[in-house]
Amino acid sequence: MSPVSPTPADQPRPDVPAQGPRPTLGVEANGSFPPPDLPVPAQSGHPASDTVPGPARDRAGLAAAPLLVVKVGSSSLTDPAGFLAPARLEALVDALAGRAARGGHTVLVSSGAQAAGMGPMGLAARPRHLAEAQAAASVGQGLLMAHYTEAFARHGLVAGQVLLTPGDVVHRSRYSNARRALRALLARGIVPVVNENDAVATDEIRFGDNDRLAALVAHIVRADGLVLLTDIDGLYTAPPSHAAARLVARVDSAADLAGLEISGRGSAVGTGGMRAKIQAAGLATSSGIPVFLTAARLAASALDPATPASEVPGTFFAATGARLSPKRLWLGYAAAPRGRLTVDEGAARAITVGKKSLLAVGVTGVDGDFGAGEPVEVAGPDGHVIARGLAGYPASDMAQVAGLTLDEIAARLGRDRAVEAIHRDELVTHARARRP
Repeated sequence: MSPVSPTPADQPRPDVPAQGPRPTLGVEANGSFPPPDLPVPAQSGHPASDTVPGPARDRAGLAAAPLLVVKVGSSSLTDPAGFLAPARLEALVDALAGRAARGGHTVLVSSGAQAAGMGPMGLAARPRHLAEAQAAASVGQGLLMAHYTEAFARHGLVAGQVLLTPGDVVHRSRYSNARRALRALLARGIVPVVNENDAVATDEIRFGDNDRLAALVAHIVRADGLVLLTDIDGLYTAPPSHAAARLVARVDSAADLAGLEISGRGSAVGTGGMRAKIQAAGLATSSGIPVFLTAARLAASALDPATPASEVPGTFFAATGARLSPKRLWLGYAAAPRGRLTVDEGAARAITVGKKSLLAVGVTGVDGDFGAGEPVEVAGPDGHVIARGLAGYPASDMAQVAGLTLDEIAARLGRDRAVEAIHRDELVTHARARRP
């Protein structure tokens, strides 16, 4: 690989066709970044519109959306021996550059750091031990980013590396900082390239796989859609090697997944199998972000709304829930719960169907050591988690007021201490729990 030398934005490259200025995400007067309410770019064969009326209803609509998160796995960037294949990476960048030329913005979540580090470290296979995996990621992350920087520069684009750890999303202040950093890159037309910081991640404290990370990043930047690129062209009813397996073209609800044989195994160089992708899709769609799952080799076609559907096999996951505010997104999907409240059937119905605050009278159990204002899970009588929220009392007080009415709490602790166990404005219910 040749040395990478960034090209100034105002100096055209001789090997890249001249392009018009890219639209950028506006910066508010107070320095904050607004949601990505960009016009949908006109496309050949795809009707243009001035605004995005709601979540995309199909792959073409998702491809035309202003802001996408695109995730690519290690197996899609490596050769059969498990080493980084620059030609595959460059093909992906070409696809993202084509989307940029049509006015679209993309956040790329890319695996591959460990694979990139295997060669220089003399490793024949993916490291099994944590220290070796961290070392391979440390060596490989710089090499991987150098490849991306050079490949994007060929199209006159700048890439910016963003390494995240779970702490960057489970703590609200750091979640907000991550959002601001990503929005700052997007506002300047830079392509954020996100990965988990594997050089410091441990088995106990990590996202688990980059599919989940991609879904969380889609929440953080309030993306219009999530594209998961893998080494097969979608979700099948059984492993694709089975003769009877058939492609599932669309998933509108969890009921469409019933009876499918879904593997949890990843590739030799990756960590996320199909089960991880299904879970990531559920995390995104439950709060208004549609998902398209397809093969990485089809990225250029998948990201072009003008491509006929027949030419892009894949699985479209329709959005099933409403888009949440940044605070509620953090609370519902990123915050690390510090404890759990178990509630009776009446309280469970009140908060999921009635959209009410959780009152202490409905609390039957208190677990964990949490303070007032810290995130806790709420479980129904059957033990299934139905919501998350910010506790109105510390754990010690919550145990005292459990089962009491507000009047009884006032008599015991004082009127100023008689508050909701969780106020409805600080409560997020799970999508499946909202069914009447």
